[in-house]
Amino acid sequence: MSELKGLILSGGAGTRLRPITHTSAKQLVPVANKPVLFYGIESLVEAGVTEIGIVIAPETGDEIRAAVGDGSGFGAAVTWIVQDRPAGLAHAMLTAEEFLGGDPFVMYLGDNLLRDGIREEVAAFEVDRPDASIMLTPVEDPSSYGVAELEGERVISLIEKPEDPPSDLALVGVYLFSPKIIDAAKGLTPSARGELEITEAIQVLIDRGSDVRSKIVTGWWKDTGQLEDMLEANRLVLDELEPTGEGTVEDSKIEGRVAVGEGAVIRRSRVRGPATIGAGAVIEDAWIGPYTSIGERVEVRRSEIEHSILLADCVVEDLPSRLEASLLGRRVRIVRGEGPARTLKMLVGDRSQIELVG
Repeated sequence: MSELKGLILSGGAGTRLRPITHTSAKQLVPVANKPVLFYGIESLVEAGVTEIGIVIAPETGDEIRAAVGDGSGFGAAVTWIVQDRPAGLAHAMLTAEEFLGGDPFVMYLGDNLLRDGIREEVAAFEVDRPDASIMLTPVEDPSSYGVAELEGERVISLIEKPEDPPSDLALVGVYLFSPKIIDAAKGLTPSARGELEITEAIQVLIDRGSDVRSKIVTGWWKDTGQLEDMLEANRLVLDELEPTGEGTVEDSKIEGRVAVGEGAVIRRSRVRGPATIGAGAVIEDAWIGPYTSIGERVEVRRSEIEHSILLADCVVEDLPSRLEASLLGRRVRIVRGEGPARTLKMLVGDRSQIELVG
């Protein structure tokens, strides 16, 4: 059991995933049929961090509370913390000051995915006891991220979205802090975008001569803030999928690693893995291609789908061309009208209905 507390930030509005996030919290959008937020909770628990505070926004908090509950299903004890406005990561952290109670903690952004988890980082932090430890990864476009400049493992500066990056090492959305970060954040003023920036709080520690260390992430990392990121995260998770066969397969061909949920039915269809078919789904006279996640109770008939995510209770029928690289919200209905159509690529919000016509 770790001495650290966990703090998951799940208050973001998810503007880059609209219209999905008009009706659902972005942290609950599933990757391989599991909400993104659940991966973060599981990563903390796996590292021995079981006392977890989750920061939520008033608008989406109830939905997230309902999905997570008290945390017991994950082997954790969850405390809910409401952030009254989206005023930055450091503001969210200060909102949780009472919960943190002067203890060291892991701060984990709720829409991030890390392949290898954080066990090694938590263990190293507890042994070495630095004032802060940040996780970094090389990126192709560092000017789009917070970027670190290093001397060995020590961090000597952090720059938010620099025009002339000092390195290609971007901050991953996981941080390990001593209580000193709270005092550093309290002295901040809002940035140009009106937020209290966590990068500025860490820079305060650096300027004070505190021990701020770094760790390069070896496995993949994804920030699932945009459609392309969600689909890529889905692909990466499905690449390590363990096949299961809890449903019914009739006159169909299953190729590769496919997980079929309880009560799902696949009839006269072909499914090429890696793919996952949710509980209660119905696939008839259809082709499901690689890197596709079909949610619970989804119905797909006489259609082809590949490299896509379909949330619960969607209906897709009689599509005249293949649906690719798409994310469909809950209870979306897409059916064919009259006339020809070409390849389809969609980001569709909950409860939409689309009829394809010529």
